[in-house]
Amino acid sequence: MNSAELWPLLESGLKIVFGAAMATAFFYMGRLWHKTQALADAPPTQHRKLSYLEQISADVNHSFAKYSALVIESTRFGKRWPAARKQELERINAELVKEFDRLAEAEARLLMLGEKTMEKTLRLYAARIALFRKQVYVGREDITEQEIADLKNSIMQLREQFYDILSRRYDKLLAA
Repeated sequence: MNSAELWPLLESGLKIVFGAAMATAFFYMGRLWHKTQALADAPPTQHRKLSYLEQISADVNHSFAKYSALVIESTRFGKRWPAARKQELERINAELVKEFDRLAEAEARLLMLGEKTMEKTLRLYAARIALFRKQVYVGREDITEQEIADLKNSIMQLREQFYDILSRRYDKLLAA
């Protein structure tokens, strides 16, 4: 073979190799683009669920801890309890009532997201707080601090259980 016959053969071979390399590159770029498009399309619902869970987490605040501390203090001091602390308790009590509204909204959001276990735990948490408020109040003298502490611990366990479930679900959504 002379060079006149070899050159077109070499040129055709190079064109085939270059075409195959371009096809392979475009194939992998297309797959990468498709994956990023799929991720860009899916996350709005995941982002929305994550933001709902973050809002729910923020709705469950520390008003109960403040309320219970003040009520325990009132039972400890009895009639000698200062008026300023009574006013603070009234303010915290009003805050706790607002928290019940936020908890009800959070329960509705959880049901909307299909999180029945989390909603049930949150509902039990709110019900226990309401029961605590009925059983432990300013002026009640026939209840011991240990009974109050036991009631408070059961409520805190429910709160911790709720946050455990919320955390697991949040992590699961982040991993998806």
